[in-house]
Amino acid sequence: MMVKVNRSSVNFKKFSIWAVLLISAALLTGFENWGQDPKLQEKVKTAILETYEVEEYMQSPIDIPIGDAQEGAGTMEGQFFKIMGDADLLGYGYLGEAPSMKRIFDYIVLFNPDLSIKKVKVLIYREDHGRQIGSQRWLQQFIGMTVNDTPNYGENIDAISGATISAKSMTKAVGKELTEFKKYKDL
Repeated sequence: MMVKVNRSSVNFKKFSIWAVLLISAALLTGFENWGQDPKLQEKVKTAILETYEVEEYMQSPIDIPIGDAQEGAGTMEGQFFKIMGDADLLGYGYLGEAPSMKRIFDYIVLFNPDLSIKKVKVLIYREDHGRQIGSQRWLQQFIGMTVNDTPNYGENIDAISGATISAKSMTKAVGKELTEFKKYKDL
């Protein structure tokens, strides 16, 4: 018995399989992890080199579980990492995202080895309004805060007219990192 195969249906099936694979690959690469964005990575590198006044460094991730066992542990949506120079610990960092009025912005918090804040920097801000939070004059309010401090917008962190949402968001984010690093320090 001879089976007749329609060549066009075989070619269509092959084409369909390849099309699905290509579309899947395109979608997966289109949703890259923000930490792999070359522009962002270059800004992170520059911030670290300038802050720690080094020419080279190594960065390694730190896993810090968040939340209570009763509430359900999770992980933060940013990246905690250790920064090493030669054989010495230079400090720690946190690369994160925070909401502004309509979009998000990327920022980095760099810590001394004792977990006090050494520098806070807005790396990429994506809105026309609220850019004042990128001012080093405003961000320097966080410098020196330790894991035992709590930044409070309008109290120990100055308010910014025209950037209220972003400034509150940045203050809350830095406070969260300090809280989480305190857990790390206590481990």
